[in-house]
Amino acid sequence: MNAQIQRYRDEYIARINRVIDYIQNNLNAKLDLDTLAKIAFFSKFHFHRIFTAMVGETLNSFIKRLRIEKAASTLIAHPKDSITKIAFDCGFSSSAAFSRAFNEHFGINATDFRNDRYKNSKIRKIDNKDRKATNLHPLYFNDGNSNQIRSINMKVEVKKLEDLTVAYVRHIGPYAGDSTLFDKLFGKLFKWAGPRGLVNFPKTKMLSIYYDDPKITDESKLRMDVCISISEDTEVSGEIGKMTIAGGKYAVGRFEIKANEYGDAWNNMMGKWLPDSGYVPDDQPCFEMYQNDPKQHPQGLHIVDICIPVKPL
Repeated sequence: MNAQIQRYRDEYIARINRVIDYIQNNLNAKLDLDTLAKIAFFSKFHFHRIFTAMVGETLNSFIKRLRIEKAASTLIAHPKDSITKIAFDCGFSSSAAFSRAFNEHFGINATDFRNDRYKNSKIRKIDNKDRKATNLHPLYFNDGNSNQIRSINMKVEVKKLEDLTVAYVRHIGPYAGDSTLFDKLFGKLFKWAGPRGLVNFPKTKMLSIYYDDPKITDESKLRMDVCISISEDTEVSGEIGKMTIAGGKYAVGRFEIKANEYGDAWNNMMGKWLPDSGYVPDDQPCFEMYQNDPKQHPQGLHIVDICIPVKPL
């Protein structure tokens, strides 16, 4: 692919990413074709076909799926919220519309889903016998039995984080345990940032943002961004996107772990610390912030902060 064609493709990716970001941040709003086409700077007559071709889902299916999956996570994370409230908060026009959509997607009603807390694998029609547990990212809510979680030393602080502007490269698909993929994505980001003088360790922060719950979203549709911090006035283009991670109250867990222990670290945060903390997750994505180069660590350990937005229970 020559440079000119790559620039064209990068521009398309950038426009679709802007739409995905907007949808993610406005799931409870009216997401009409006219608005989204304007965000993408495409004619509304062609936008839908372009979106479907590049994302692999129709626009309506994508929006509906994200709303349902957000609702499913909220059912577990906020057990005191009524199902009707969750339905409206996730952008459904009525509780009846939500009920139909939820049943169609999961093959179970929302009440039974919440009560089962994922224990019965049959509730998820997207499950299949070929999927292996090692392919799932650890960002999910434990079934409540913390005794099943292997303990890892952690230091957790609840503190206020400031807004953080980042440049990102987006990945859609499986990623858990795939160090080669992460190296490739960060390599692409640093190849862009290096010549622009944007890399200045330790000031430059490296992080990964996770948008979906792997126990709800099919792994082929999981969304993840690898990011580096940049100044607000930095210009980006093409496949390199820019966004602001909202500041606020976060539970920040510091871990020193081996490469294969990220799942245990997330389980300890979600299944051990969080249920006893007096907090529940707030409505923002979680992320990992990397504090070292494991290759420079005497034991090859990864020092990582797992950051979960929280609010009082």
